[in-house]
Amino acid sequence: MVNMKNLFGGIYQGKKVLVTGFTGFKGSWLVQWLKLLGADVSGYALSAPSDPSHYSLLKTDITECIADVRDAKALSDFIEEIKPEIVFHLAAQALVRESYSNPSETFSTNVMGTLNVYESCRKTSSVGAIVNITSDKCYENKEWIWGYRENDPMGGFDPYSASKGCAEILTSSFRNSYFNLNEYKKSHHLLLASARAGNVIGGGDWATDRLIPDMIRAASLNNSVQIRNPKATRPWQHVLEPLSGYLTLGWRLLEERMEFADGWNFGPDLQSNLSVEDIVYTSQMYWDKIQVNYSSDKSEHHEANLLMLDCSKANKLLKWKSVWDIETTLGKTISWYKKLYSEGSVVTLQDIDNYVVSAQDANLIWTL
Repeated sequence: MVNMKNLFGGIYQGKKVLVTGFTGFKGSWLVQWLKLLGADVSGYALSAPSDPSHYSLLKTDITECIADVRDAKALSDFIEEIKPEIVFHLAAQALVRESYSNPSETFSTNVMGTLNVYESCRKTSSVGAIVNITSDKCYENKEWIWGYRENDPMGGFDPYSASKGCAEILTSSFRNSYFNLNEYKKSHHLLLASARAGNVIGGGDWATDRLIPDMIRAASLNNSVQIRNPKATRPWQHVLEPLSGYLTLGWRLLEERMEFADGWNFGPDLQSNLSVEDIVYTSQMYWDKIQVNYSSDKSEHHEANLLMLDCSKANKLLKWKSVWDIETTLGKTISWYKKLYSEGSVVTLQDIDNYVVSAQDANLIWTL
């Protein structure tokens, strides 16, 4: 295994870190990586959203609070108790189709839950940095053939996307009103940033209405799965890609670098913007049990056909770059599930190790 303790300038060794949404897909990967980095990790979230769940399989030893981010008192009490130095806020209702069924829950969780995190942190003197994780869907999607930049307008057709746009506006408001950079170290001590990523894939995701989990569930039962909208194009990336961006961003905020308290895109290169149809075809190369049927039935809900991020800002200013190409990403993702279902083994630690080695080979700044 690679010695992780010196990554990201060694900033996370011994740091008290809170991850909201730690039982979810991305949250569970982030918690595991933070533990390898030597951080003192705590988590606040609802119970694991699926059975099986990645977090349960990992059996990661952290301080846990199972509660809702909409419970302002429970959240505030927990943050005051553990006194984190940095907060990664990932807790969210993260599914587009679910947002159509439960718009009130989606907005209350993604907007008011975020507000509660900010208010709780504002009252806790230990917190010096927050990284709020939203989504590439926070942008007003015009089906452009070029990527969205961080200064493009927020928007959102469906309730989920709109809630993430609202969360970004809320973040900007708090940064201006309470965490104003001109007042840093005068009237406040906190730097606030937001991060937006594309379609994230990797082992351990069993959410409904997501392409890879739907295919894997069906394959594990020797069934085929119905696929809608095969021509839809998305920026696909392995879960470790945006996590390396979030950790890089947190590193700079913990160094008290005010210029990084802003919004950031962490997406793949243009070659990883593939159609659903292409993803299915490539996935079948790695596991022949994956079988699909393309449905002619259109969803009753609006679905975007084209969505990409421009990551020039992160590339230039944070010196962050993606590591794995789409073939490696899909190979690692499908292999993770194959090993679980055929051998009962969880290879998350190996995937993190392999990812870091690839990043070291590329001389990325967070590995030096």
